[in-house]
Order: sequence, then structure tokens, then C-alpha cells
Amino acid sequence: MEIGIDSFAAAPADKDVSSAQAMGELIDRMVFADQIGLNVFGIGQHYRKDFLDSAPSMILAAAAARTENIILTSAVTVLSSSDPVREFQNYATLDLISQGRAEMVVGRGSFIESFPLFGFRLDDYDELFAEKLELLLQIRDEETVTWKGKFRAQLHKQSVYPRPMQEKLPIWLGVGGTPASFIRAGHLGLPLMVAIIGGETHRFRPLIDAYRKAGAEAGHSPESLKVGIHSLGYVGKTADIAIDTYYPGYAKMFTEIGKERGWPPVTKDRFDDQNSHYGSMVVGNPAEVAEKILRHSEALGGISRFTFQMDAGMNHEQLISAIELIGKEVIPLVNNTH
Repeated sequence: MEIGIDSFAAAPADKDVSSAQAMGELIDRMVFADQIGLNVFGIGQHYRKDFLDSAPSMILAAAAARTENIILTSAVTVLSSSDPVREFQNYATLDLISQGRAEMVVGRGSFIESFPLFGFRLDDYDELFAEKLELLLQIRDEETVTWKGKFRAQLHKQSVYPRPMQEKLPIWLGVGGTPASFIRAGHLGLPLMVAIIGGETHRFRPLIDAYRKAGAEAGHSPESLKVGIHSLGYVGKTADIAIDTYYPGYAKMFTEIGKERGWPPVTKDRFDDQNSHYGSMVVGNPAEVAEKILRHSEALGGISRFTFQMDAGMNHEQLISAIELIGKEVIPLVNNTH
């Protein structure tokens, strides 16, 4: 199983830390993750004051020049409000810089700031994504493209360059809990990255079964229908250290986001419920975390990738400590048991 990190490049919570310093520390963490043996590092795409990741391919490219083995991916590219031609060019370029280590996870995004910023209507949310995904996949598969859609200028025998180093740039479909999104990924034969940030992980099994069924019916091999999950998590030397380190920033971040979305404030009881045996959150010591990752995998019928999202309000040293524990202890425990 591939194990890694997804970061949203959180803006510094400490007023004494500049955005430039925070960005430099993020890239240092990506380099360290490569050195310590993590398999993948993803950067999100947001257009909010809280995050510094509106241009993820730039961050990934900076890391690509300083790393050797780690897969570098978006997490996710908000394709609905992006241009598929430009995004393909960005990640093809990243693939060349990284010597064939680039991937994309594309999705509709859970925040909406990019829609008014780039002049798109929220009423077209799904239609935009479906059309742009179609174009992105055609560009990925064909060097010269003829295409016509509703939301973008048509292309007539237009070649798109550069081409990536990999023969076929890997593109995953990032999904939340919408059944149609799982089925769409199956029909297209795309690997599936499921963001599970609340509830009980095993409850996603029917959706993943629907993905695999749709993929099989469309003629795709089981090997091509890979499943990954992205979950909130953090690893400490002990469970108490992990919880005490992670909870304050998590509670602050999700309480603030909750004000926008009508969620109640985060409580410690709710956190403990999310971090319980069946809960989606993965916070604990290395043995507990490895056991829970394996339990999630079994509950979902087998996963090939797990990524931690652990930006919430922690400093560079705390995140480095968790990355070290993931590389030295969690990954061996998962893969020696898996």
C-alpha cells in the first residue's frame, strides 16, 4: 500500500511566521518525506486566506527539483473552475521535472471561492466538471485534439504540449460521498481517491462496490480500478501526544469552517467519536494508526493508497515528527502485515 501526505499549505497560524517561511517549510517537509520513505505527497487547490495552495503545480515543481522517489500529485485539482489544457500542461511539465513522478487527482472541490473568481456559475457545478474531465482525458490520451463543448472554446486539430515523460499521465478521480461520482469513475476506469473526513469509514463500502461494479461492466480490469482514501490524521509517539498535539488546531479549523457551513462547534467528545474504532479519523501512535489503516482497507474491500491530511494548526517541527514516524514505523507495520 502507498502511504503519504496531502497538504493544503495552511497559512501560518503564528503571526511571527511569514507566508514565505511557511512555504519554505512545506517544501522542506516534502523533501524529508521523500528521504524517509513516504510514497506520495499531494498538494490541494484552494482560493482562501487560510491556505497557500492556489497554484499547487508550482509547489510540486519546487519539490520535484529536490526529491528523487516520491510521487507528486494534486489533491485535488479543482477542475470545474480550471482550464483542462493548462492543467495538463502544468502536470506534464511537472512530470518532466520530476522524471516521471507526477500525477493528478481531479475533483469538483468542496469550497466554492474559485467559481466567482474565474466567472463560473455554481448552477453549472456538475456539468462543468463532466465536460472538463472529458477534455482532460482526451488531451491525456491524444496529442492532437478535436473537441467541442459548452463552457470552453472548441479545439480543432490542436496539439497540446509538452507531453509528459510517462506514456499515460495518471489521473485519479477525487470524490466525496456522491454516488454518481463513484459510478462515473468506474465507467471511465479511473483510479478513485475518496475523501473521508467524517463519519464511519466502512459506510463507504457500498459506494466503492458500485464503483468497482461500474468499472467491471465498462470492461475495465480490476487492477485498473484502484482505490485510495484521504483522511484526517496525525501520528505521535504515544496516543496521548498525538491527540494533545492534533486536537486544538483541528477544533479551531473545523469550528471556523463550520460557521460557514452551518456545522456545530467541534467538541472533544465528537472528536473522540471520530477517532474511535470505526471513525474515519486516524490519530494515534504508530501501531494504532497502522492497525486502523489496515482495518479501513479491509472494510472497503482493499485500498492501494492512504494519505493523511494533518495541516490543522500544527507547526513545522510537529509535522516533521509525524512524517518521521509514518516513514520509519507506520509504513513498515502496514506493509509487513498487508
